[in-house]
Amino acid sequence: MSKMLHDIVDTAVAAGSFNTLVAAVKAAGLVDTLKGSGPFTVFAPSDEAFAKLPAGTVEDLVKPENKAKLTRILTHHVVAGRVMAADVAGKTAEPTSVAGEPLHVDGTNGVVVSGAKVTSADIECSNGVIHVIDSVILPKG
Repeated sequence: MSKMLHDIVDTAVAAGSFNTLVAAVKAAGLVDTLKGSGPFTVFAPSDEAFAKLPAGTVEDLVKPENKAKLTRILTHHVVAGRVMAADVAGKTAEPTSVAGEPLHVDGTNGVVVSGAKVTSADIECSNGVIHVIDSVILPKG
């Protein structure tokens, strides 16, 4: 019997290593979107990845007046569709994030997404897949 998969948000909450990401998703009002049918591919920065940002960055981003900027950063970590590690192994790709900007995915030596290394891949969810990354990908501009 296969185990019941949770949606992206519930999977991230249960993992316990995405507390900052989950708080940011809530602050940006993206919970319902990421609980939607999808499928989505989420390049999820771990708490350690957020901790690499300059001091005060996360606290500043989750303020209500910065919701648009936070939403843009978070949606820059999401691609429509389900992209598994095997789909990019040995290749490079330039998928467009939900924020509308290209991501550079390099699967020729592990998987690196716009400079962020995938540390854990293919965490399957009912509405997509999560790949854990070691740094936050900031949109250009």
